[in-house]
Amino acid sequence: MAEFLDLKAAIAANIKSGDTVAFEGFTHLIPHAAAHETIRQEIADLTLIRMTPDIIYDQMIGMGMAKKLTFSYAGNPGVGSLRRFRDAVENGWPRPLEIEEHSHAAMANAYEAGAAGLPCAIFRGYQGAELPRVNSQITSVDCPFTGEALAAVPAIRPDVAVIHAQRADRRGNVLIEGILGVLKEAVLAAKRAVVTVEEIVDDLEPHPNTCVLPHWTVSAIATVPGGAHPSYAHGYYSRDNAAYLEWDRISADRDRFQAWMDANVINAGAEDFAHRIQHVRQAA
Repeated sequence: MAEFLDLKAAIAANIKSGDTVAFEGFTHLIPHAAAHETIRQEIADLTLIRMTPDIIYDQMIGMGMAKKLTFSYAGNPGVGSLRRFRDAVENGWPRPLEIEEHSHAAMANAYEAGAAGLPCAIFRGYQGAELPRVNSQITSVDCPFTGEALAAVPAIRPDVAVIHAQRADRRGNVLIEGILGVLKEAVLAAKRAVVTVEEIVDDLEPHPNTCVLPHWTVSAIATVPGGAHPSYAHGYYSRDNAAYLEWDRISADRDRFQAWMDANVINAGAEDFAHRIQHVRQAA
């Protein structure tokens, strides 16, 4: 049953050091505010999962919070590399990072399997690919009906899924519209789910292009206007491309990275939403 909490309380109640956590969002509705609050609370030794880790995971990895990353594509979208991620893999700074790389298809199917309570995902994939040579979690099985060789990967079942959405109603049902990615599957696969939303409304008024997560799939809801910035929230604000370009410069230097994190995350405070709202409106 969904509990309405402020962001600080929602993170503290649901994410613990050592957890496996999926902060999901596919270009759209990326839960930046929730990730920043997790950083502020110094939650450590996390196994992070995400189909497309971009700057929130670059920030979390750079702050030494992650011991492992399971992913299918890593990059600063439209810009280039994730420099803090690369520094951790290549140089072990600020700590070594174990990586488990998959394809998008494998990750999506693994989330589906986790949501269905299955131990693994079986699908057509990885034909001619080299990832199975470096990832022992990718294997194959023969179809018992046709004999066809199929790819198999373990199901993804995080301790916690964290997503951002447009609206929740007062019962705790959550409405998502726009690009869904694996937001639904991540929530259904996880033991606990934290959802930040732009606003709470009396009625969701869903239409055919929306997805509604029922209140019993969600652990905590926090109202965080602008909580996806600098990614976008369909119907609320646009993607802040300048922020992604600037991150490439910020993250290129360890000292500059740390100074930016101190000023804009560590010392910003979970309640400091006024600047965020102003910023996203200017970017829209």
